[in-house]
Amino acid sequence: MMQRLVIGFFALLWMPLNVSAETRTFGDIVIKGQFEPGGMLIGSAPPGSTVKFGERSLALSAEGEFVLGFGRDDKLEQSLKIVTSDGKVTPINLQLKAREYDIQRIEGVPARTVNPDTSSLPRIREEGSQVSRARYTDSDLRGYLQGFIWPVKGPVTGVYGSQRVFNGEPRRPHFGVDIAAAEGTEIQAPADGVVTLAHPDMFFSGATMVIDHGRGISTSYLHMSKMLVKDGDSVKQGQTIGLVGATGRATGPHLCWRLNWYQTKLDPQLVVPQQ
Repeated sequence: MMQRLVIGFFALLWMPLNVSAETRTFGDIVIKGQFEPGGMLIGSAPPGSTVKFGERSLALSAEGEFVLGFGRDDKLEQSLKIVTSDGKVTPINLQLKAREYDIQRIEGVPARTVNPDTSSLPRIREEGSQVSRARYTDSDLRGYLQGFIWPVKGPVTGVYGSQRVFNGEPRRPHFGVDIAAAEGTEIQAPADGVVTLAHPDMFFSGATMVIDHGRGISTSYLHMSKMLVKDGDSVKQGQTIGLVGATGRATGPHLCWRLNWYQTKLDPQLVVPQQ
C-alpha cells in the first residue's frame, strides 16, 4: 500500500498542468489543479480510501487517484471527506477563487439557430440527450492524468463562462473555448481516450465529437468540417481526429473545444499551457 501511495503522490506532482495549477496538501492527501469555478482537481489519497465530494462518492484508482471539477456558478466553499481503510476521517475545506465573466456579442449568426422553429425542437432535445450520454461515461481510462495539449493552435475568440448575445438576443453562457483557425486545419486529441460520440450534423454544433479520458473527464469538439475517427475508436494524444469547420451555429471556421467532468462544464483553458 505504501508503494502505491508513493507512486500516486509523485505521479501527481509531475502531472503537467496549466501554470495556474496549485497544489494543496492535507497530511498524506495531495490535491492539484485549479481551485476556481471551471477548474479541474486531481487528488491522491491512500489506496482503499473513500472520497466524498458533498454527497457524491468519487471513484479512486488502485493508486488512490481521484478527479473532480467545479461548474461556472458553483459556490466558492466546497468540501471533501476522505476516509482511509483504517477508518481515519479527514475533512477538507476547499476555498475557491472568485471569477468574473465577460459578455460577448456576436452578430451575423444564422437566425434559424438563434430562434429555432418548433419543428426543430425534438431534434435538438434528442441531440442534447446523445451528448449527455456520451459525456456521462465512468471508465477507468487514465488519459486525464497525462496533462492536456491544445487541440488546435490559433487566436482565442471566445472564452469559458462568457454571457453570449447572438444578434442582440441574450442566450446561455458559453461553456467552451473558441479557437479561430482556417477551414481544414487539423484537430489533435489533447490526451489519450476513446471516442464516445461522432455525430456528423447536430443542429447547434454541426459535426460534433466527444472523447472520454477517464473518470468522467471528457472533451468535446464542435463545428468540425470532417471527422477522421469514429465512435468507439481509441485515440492517442496528438493524433489527428478531424478538421476545423464552420458547421452548425457558427459565423466562420473555428473549433469550439469543451471540457466536462460528467455533466459539469469545466474551463479547457485552465488545463493547457498558455499558447
